[in-house]
Amino acid sequence: MRLGVLDVGSNTVHLIVVDAHPGAKPVPETSQKSILRLMRYLQPDRSISDEGVAKIMDAMHRAADAVKKSKLDHFMPLATSAIREAKNGPELLKRIHKETGIDLQVMTGEEEARTTFLAVRRWFGWAAGRIMLVDIGGGSLELAVGDDELSEHAISVPLGAGRSTVNFLHNDPPTEDQVDELRKYARKLIKEAAETFDGARPDQFVGSSKTIRSLARLAGSSIDGIGAGQRTTLQKWQLDDWVPRLAKLHSEARPALPGITTDRALQIVAGGVVLSEVMHVFDIAQLDVSPWAMREGVLLDYLDRLPR
Repeated sequence: MRLGVLDVGSNTVHLIVVDAHPGAKPVPETSQKSILRLMRYLQPDRSISDEGVAKIMDAMHRAADAVKKSKLDHFMPLATSAIREAKNGPELLKRIHKETGIDLQVMTGEEEARTTFLAVRRWFGWAAGRIMLVDIGGGSLELAVGDDELSEHAISVPLGAGRSTVNFLHNDPPTEDQVDELRKYARKLIKEAAETFDGARPDQFVGSSKTIRSLARLAGSSIDGIGAGQRTTLQKWQLDDWVPRLAKLHSEARPALPGITTDRALQIVAGGVVLSEVMHVFDIAQLDVSPWAMREGVLLDYLDRLPR
């Protein structure tokens, strides 16, 4: 069957189309992405500005055209933190449905964390033991932990890379004081989140999301994995070595570095600071990096629910 997942996030509107069946891995056949960076369009009253709404609608119309051409058997359109938290989010959802026919389903932060955890568990398998997930999106940070495919605890924290950039790193490049303020704020929120976690210490810490993959490509290491693929890891000392250097570069210069794409260049410093604080608070020396995240989790969950 042909399945489609549309992820309307803080940074992008991303459609992936997969030819899949139960038991198969969800490898995208086609992909379409529109860059949004919605956090730049949030107004003081938490509404998305007219310019931001126009960008969303343009991206949604293009996604709707792609969906029609794909002849999907099943379509799963989802929205995450940016629309979930926007004051005019409900109004925007109605407009999207009226103009494009797409009925976006808004995921809670906890649902994001749990769905991503499922994808990470499937990628690393049962041999990974007890897993802790760290996922940094544009609007929020998701954390989850568990021994099984369903996490036993999942939480969302308003520390996404885009949100943190807009709220704290006002200069480009940011000042040392701005970075320090973000670090202090992030540590406070992450410590509060950590107090809700209990149980045995995880056997494996896993990072997912484009922000973490970018940082791992820049600062991490690749070692032999199972099969033909490589295992990508990011150690805290590697991250802490690179973040101050990234913070001294103008965002336009950062894409010259390995792994730093133009669409993430402005917010990669904030993402690195938040990740460093997560690793500090939870005493994580090394993260394994997962190529799968929420969209793969959505596909896996759907396939799991089909009758056999």
